[in-house]
Amino acid sequence: MALRFVIIGGGPAGVQAATTAARLGAEVTLVERDVVGGAAHLWDCVPSKAVIATGERLQDVVGAGSLGLRVGEASVDLDVLRDRVQELSRRIERQNVQLLESQGVRILRGTGRLVDAHTVEIDLDGGTEALTADAVLVSTGSRPRVPDWARPDGVRVLTTRDAYPPPELPGHLIVVGSGVTGVEFVQMFSSFGSRVSLIVSRQQVLPAKDPEVAAVLEDDFLRRGVQLLKGARATGVDVTGDGVTLHCDDGRSISGSHCLLAIGSMPNVEGLGLEAAGVELDGGWVRTVDHHMRTNVSHVYVAGDVSGKLPLSSVATMQGRKIAEHVMGLHQVDHRHLDYEKAASAIFTDPEVADVGLAEADAFAVGRKVRVTKVPFASTARALIDGDPRGFVKIVSDPATGVILGGSIVGRHAAELISVLAVAVTNGLRASDLAESIFVHPALAEALSDAAE
Repeated sequence: MALRFVIIGGGPAGVQAATTAARLGAEVTLVERDVVGGAAHLWDCVPSKAVIATGERLQDVVGAGSLGLRVGEASVDLDVLRDRVQELSRRIERQNVQLLESQGVRILRGTGRLVDAHTVEIDLDGGTEALTADAVLVSTGSRPRVPDWARPDGVRVLTTRDAYPPPELPGHLIVVGSGVTGVEFVQMFSSFGSRVSLIVSRQQVLPAKDPEVAAVLEDDFLRRGVQLLKGARATGVDVTGDGVTLHCDDGRSISGSHCLLAIGSMPNVEGLGLEAAGVELDGGWVRTVDHHMRTNVSHVYVAGDVSGKLPLSSVATMQGRKIAEHVMGLHQVDHRHLDYEKAASAIFTDPEVADVGLAEADAFAVGRKVRVTKVPFASTARALIDGDPRGFVKIVSDPATGVILGGSIVGRHAAELISVLAVAVTNGLRASDLAESIFVHPALAEALSDAAE
């Protein structure tokens, strides 16, 4: 009899786990209450990057004169953009469903919960269905965190899920939160011509990133006219007719047309029956006990945002694959643990920001000796051809062995270029391995080769 694997939540982790386990011979049931593909396709990765891409194209048109092009006035049509975003989500869902069905995965549209350690009950339109499971994966994602001092109304005070795109372009958008999501919204709306103010609780945007990288992004924000309120923490927001007023803990206040909250997320763990199954939580997130993403109940796994690990779709996808392999016993043959410290990440601002592995500041903080080399994109022919010399490549390596430990990239196509360093970090390549590789010319990737050399 095939192993019965029930997955609650059809986001990146759930879809990957389902297809991998099915290919390996499991009897897989995937339970999803909304879109197969999860929040990544509904609100996060796909919609946000689609809107950002439109803003980038608009800015390319606005700046085309420097490349010798004559263009007319350009603007964004929100209705067309909204239709495009929705069609992208529908298309990707269709592709996910086709993939799952081609592998024999059973998809149930409903809400699942654990009744006990081996029973999952699903609420369907026509009633309920109970499934017996040999293994269970919980991958139900997260939702925007809303602070006590704010009451989002979807009109003036927005969460991140109200803005892909919003009903109207804000005249003056106040963004609370200068992490990854916050700066992407600054990028998005400033590209469309909205006035934007960003509340920065510390002294730099992207406080977890390399200060030199953050400085390049801050310079671009200032060039766009973005107002940065540094060292300020929001404490309240008032809706005042056709606008909002945001209050900060240092006494400053700022008024605008809209306020957008981008201050993290909360796991979707309510109503899942985790307690009934004996699964332990840790600060609201589901606690895992080993590299296989198992909970304290050995056959119940967790992946994606609810795991409290890196909240990246790419990480969730790899978690899903690794869990499926463990469920099916492949770890007994050849199983490499997922190393979160070697996960590449990117921020889709303009310029883009990407990094992987050990950061320069983190190395110095622990007294680790590293060699840091930096090459500006302005030194490459391709950046000059494109008319965009902003940013640089930075490589962090071991001075004794030359092994690449990490790196940061800020500039055009950084999200694509970081993959080269991700392969190097994951596989222990040396700087000389990159330096001895013959790269395309002219290409931005030459900055990687030059930094390695």
